[in-house]
Amino acid sequence: MTKWTSKNMPSQRGRQAVVTGTGGLGYEDALALARAGAEVVLAGRNLQKGTHAVAKIEAQVPGAAVRFGEVDLANLASIAAFAERLAGEADGLDLLVNNAGVMTPPDRRETSDGFELQFGTNYLGHFALTAHLLPLLRKGRDARVVTLGSVAARQGAIDFDNLQAERNYKAGPAYSQSKLACIMFALELARRSEAAGWGIASMAAHPGISRTDLLPNGAGANSIQGRARRFLPFLFQPVWQGALPTLYAATDPAARSGHYYGPDKLSGIRGYPREEAPPKRALDTAVAARLWDVSRELTRVDFG
Repeated sequence: MTKWTSKNMPSQRGRQAVVTGTGGLGYEDALALARAGAEVVLAGRNLQKGTHAVAKIEAQVPGAAVRFGEVDLANLASIAAFAERLAGEADGLDLLVNNAGVMTPPDRRETSDGFELQFGTNYLGHFALTAHLLPLLRKGRDARVVTLGSVAARQGAIDFDNLQAERNYKAGPAYSQSKLACIMFALELARRSEAAGWGIASMAAHPGISRTDLLPNGAGANSIQGRARRFLPFLFQPVWQGALPTLYAATDPAARSGHYYGPDKLSGIRGYPREEAPPKRALDTAVAARLWDVSRELTRVDFG
């Protein structure tokens, strides 16, 4: 593909979409989907930020069918409640974009359920959300689930003996593990959907290195990462461009279930969407199956 942009998106009119994360990439995903005619639920935990994001989209896309949905991905009860509300409002779901996340908090923190914050929010929260929304997705039309990885996943490893980083917490490796888990989940979901006949396509995508607030919000504005984001902006591509691999995976007829998409330049740091090879560790199907089972036990959800 050559310089694919949101202008290449096919019409999304009549499609129901949920995008997690109200700022940065999530906002750009929702904006592009609304422009293409989709009915979008922009899901996040902050009502004020979510309402503001919806208002911005409505100002740019007159008549946009977009609304805020409250969900805290660091809280399993909140996830279940969000899915229950959506099931009462919609007959089906055509697209789920598992985008929201936290990155490299300097100190170990936990979700309300006792999970390490990055693993619990970035991965387990989306694992649980997808499980709860599976009945709606199975009723969707050519339903797709796109789960966000990261270039940091290349350094990731799944440490079953220390999944929650209770020993020797290091922010970077914990983030890399959470994002590797996200990619493995996307690929495993594709395999299980095909085997069980769920009719759901599952892809992974990553934004390269994009100019979002993820770094300063997580590591802190005065961290090395935060200062790089602030003083070296040329290292980061625009957020709209970072969103393109996700939008390609979510909408383009050529995007394939069980595949991984990212930017095409500088080893995936920036550029336009292309298919790329997942990190080698993400292809270990035995580890992926074990991670699935452990995740199901931790979150107390079932994809049955």
